[in-house]
Amino acid sequence: MRLALLLAIIVSSSAACSRFSENLALKTTSKILRKAQPSLQQEADYELARQAIPGALKTVEGFWVNKPDNPNLIAILTEGYCQYGTAFVEDDWEVAKFKKDIEAIDYHNDRSTKIFTRCLNYALLTLGPKWQKDLFGDETAVKKLLAETNKNKRFSMLFAGLALGSIVNHNLTRIDTLSYLPTVQLIMDHIIALDQKNPPKNLAHAALPYIALGMLHSARPQAMGGNPELARKHFEDALKVTNDRFLLARTLMAYRVGLATMNGCESSKCGRKFFHDNLKQVLETAPSVWPEQRLANEVAHRKARRYLSKEKELF
Repeated sequence: MRLALLLAIIVSSSAACSRFSENLALKTTSKILRKAQPSLQQEADYELARQAIPGALKTVEGFWVNKPDNPNLIAILTEGYCQYGTAFVEDDWEVAKFKKDIEAIDYHNDRSTKIFTRCLNYALLTLGPKWQKDLFGDETAVKKLLAETNKNKRFSMLFAGLALGSIVNHNLTRIDTLSYLPTVQLIMDHIIALDQKNPPKNLAHAALPYIALGMLHSARPQAMGGNPELARKHFEDALKVTNDRFLLARTLMAYRVGLATMNGCESSKCGRKFFHDNLKQVLETAPSVWPEQRLANEVAHRKARRYLSKEKELF
């Protein structure tokens, strides 16, 4: 009897020790992974990053399955899926659009929606149950939700808003999805208001709300309710907070505002000249101008070359 009891204690202790060791290893690994994340943002080889990111995300997701309450793992997956969607999945979608390949457009549109939904879901894990419910409520519920959310949740709020905006962008034929555009604007306005009191140290993250608003206000031509002038201001604000080093902001500004103001405008602030001059400026600026965001700048160059190659067709 004593022997059986002793064996039970040993087995129980071994199991507890094993769980402790496993939890400690996961905790240590998650911290290392979080600290290592900038290495990917500094990557100069677009194709290398394209091939590496999916495997890296699935590896981190495997750790998360074993430790779903680890904030470092959730943060990596939140930002990682949004960045992967923006830099690579949407790139495939955009290539298909220029080729007018309907089947590929639909495929990459659907895939983009799924990737950004993952980003949104991970962001909502951190934001909590109230966000998971009220984010999809009416304007009053969203405003109340934001009023109760402070700067400590900025990271998750940012990527929730970016992901939701991207989901809308890939579902423009769905009225129920389009209804979330005001929610995206409210989130970004709230983050910018928080940033004015407590500027974030991560300048790329400081620029993202302005880029999101620039995208939102340039989604439609002026004749159809868009506001390209306000969009241009937001893109320029993104460039300002990054000391004109975030080339993706200028690339998107050139393309979106240029096309939105293409009719009857020869000013340097709109139309084809604006489009051409800004994209030319992007390509004349080395992606290494901001080493910490080298991959984003490589993406900007990739897009700028594509847009300029289609200038005659677009205008």
